[in-house]
Amino acid sequence: QYLLLASIFAILLSGCASKEEKALLEKLKKNTNYHKRLKQTEKLQLFDVNGTAKVLLIATYLYEQSTEKNDSKEERFIIGIQVSEEAEQSLQAEGYSLSLAGKAATSIVALEHTDILLKDLSFKSQWSSYYLVHFPHSSQKSFKLILSTQSYGSGSLYFAKVAKYVLSKKAF
Repeated sequence: QYLLLASIFAILLSGCASKEEKALLEKLKKNTNYHKRLKQTEKLQLFDVNGTAKVLLIATYLYEQSTEKNDSKEERFIIGIQVSEEAEQSLQAEGYSLSLAGKAATSIVALEHTDILLKDLSFKSQWSSYYLVHFPHSSQKSFKLILSTQSYGSGSLYFAKVAKYVLSKKAF
């Protein structure tokens, strides 16, 4: 009788757990791209001389691991930029430049707010302008994306093709 009661209890527990587990796995699969993009997203702010934030740049690295030994695909980013002055709202405005590992962008294409590429981004704003930016291939595992402006100086974001903790020499 004790064995029967224990087995019924075990069946009930495993049945509930599998339903919850299944729902959790479905939710995780549904949001996989979102979480992958979130891990490769960095934020940069540039300030004026008074310490007021003037430029907000959010960059998402669109790296997909390849099994090819000599992968030479371009490095791609989705970049959102918000500038406090209306006249300078564009990443392509005079006085703004982007470089990755010391190389200029090969193409900068403006994206509409409804573009499918923006669907899985974690940080979206109606006040930002978005761009798909291509850079020449980099064989380095990590590199800096640098935004330079004439008015507010420059800032850099660090990206990696592997998990950043792999590149760290410090023990946790």
